[in-house]
Amino acid sequence: MTLETLTTFLGWSTLINTGFLLLATIALVMFKDSITTLHGSLFGLDPDDLKRAYFQYLAQYKIVIVVFNMVPYLVLRFCL
Repeated sequence: MTLETLTTFLGWSTLINTGFLLLATIALVMFKDSITTLHGSLFGLDPDDLKRAYFQYLAQYKIVIVVFNMVPYLVLRFCL
């Protein structure tokens, strides 16, 4: 695998994962009540606990995207 191929892969991976993050965020904002009701009945959690879990999920997913996709992409893009 060449560095150009790796750079292209990381760029597309960043774009796709950011799209999934945006989609999940929009879904949680627009359908908050129905999603909270569904997950609350499935897992027996309070709505406040679910809101905290959703926030943690989005925050951790964003950190993973930045650390494993965006930073290596930017390093390869600007240092080569």
